[in-house]
Amino acid sequence: MRRVLLLGGTTEASALARALAEAGTPAAFSYAGRTGAPVAQPLPTRIGGFGGAAGLAAYLRREGITHVVDATHPFAAQMSRNAVAACEDTGAALCALERPPWRAGPGDDWRQVEGIEGAVAALPEAPARIFLAIGKQHLAAFAVKPQHHYLLRLVDAPEGPLPLPDAAAVIERGPFTETGDLALLKEHRISHIVAKNSGGSGAEAKLKAARILGIPVILIGRPSLPGRLVLGSVAEVMDWLAHHPARLGE
Repeated sequence: MRRVLLLGGTTEASALARALAEAGTPAAFSYAGRTGAPVAQPLPTRIGGFGGAAGLAAYLRREGITHVVDATHPFAAQMSRNAVAACEDTGAALCALERPPWRAGPGDDWRQVEGIEGAVAALPEAPARIFLAIGKQHLAAFAVKPQHHYLLRLVDAPEGPLPLPDAAAVIERGPFTETGDLALLKEHRISHIVAKNSGGSGAEAKLKAARILGIPVILIGRPSLPGRLVLGSVAEVMDWLAHHPARLGE
């Protein structure tokens, strides 16, 4: 009997959770626990880490998981690496539900960089007003360029002082709209945007708004990951689950 572990945290993961629930597929949903109020899911849900690849492998064995779907954020690289290692260890089948990265089009002014360090290095030296659309984990890295004003967009209000000397935070949860992001960029007089190339439609609005306003974007490329099966839609994942066997424990 198939039993699925869905590693979530994206819009696509929520859509897959609904499909699994509607199909009556035995499955569990896992959140990393980085936000204070994650979206409720129609599946039994756990929140928090597993304790690395070994902890995840132990969980797969304990729960009799036969199939793992990695639908985490494209930048949740360590979780994705742990999933590959744990599935290799246990024999559970693995696929990733991954949205394609954004591609620059006519009118876009993008500078593509590697990693947070690359984004920091790409910032101008003259004082600027930066929309730092990267979440909350790596904000402190930008403190080496304190001459800038930073606008942050966070899901949860910060629990303490922001790690940047000149910063403001907007608390919002996506998906975002082009109209809303146009207004946001104008209101805060943003001159540059720093973003991760996460793909999808939920966070693309800021790039469309930047195109309209002629704002340059520093876009952080996705981390490299071990080889794995990557699927692009909920329907593809459901078909894979229906037809792909797994031999847990081998």
